[in-house]
Amino acid sequence: MFHSLPARWLAVLPAMAAALAAAAQPAPAPAPSPETAATRAPTTLSYKSALEGYRPFTDDKPIPWKEANETVRQRGGWKAYAEETAGGGASEAPAAHQGHTMPMPPAGKEKKP
Repeated sequence: MFHSLPARWLAVLPAMAAALAAAAQPAPAPAPSPETAATRAPTTLSYKSALEGYRPFTDDKPIPWKEANETVRQRGGWKAYAEETAGGGASEAPAAHQGHTMPMPPAGKEKKP
């Protein structure tokens, strides 16, 4: 009498799958004979270095920190750079968020912890 035990099937299935996979693979191509290999044209290889167009990094000459701070102050400080990055005034919403609103609580009715 045949009993179907899961443990037996789990042991047999990987072996069956390996046998089927080996049978499905095509046979390797035979090696060419020395006469055929001698008459075949050689393959030409080309080489291009990955560093062919390399240009070394050139850093700008650093300026003294006091001069850099003065330049930032003259341009309006960190807020001017923040507005420039935001694409305009700090109070303007970016174009991607136009139409989105966030309800704000009325003035004077803030919850205190």
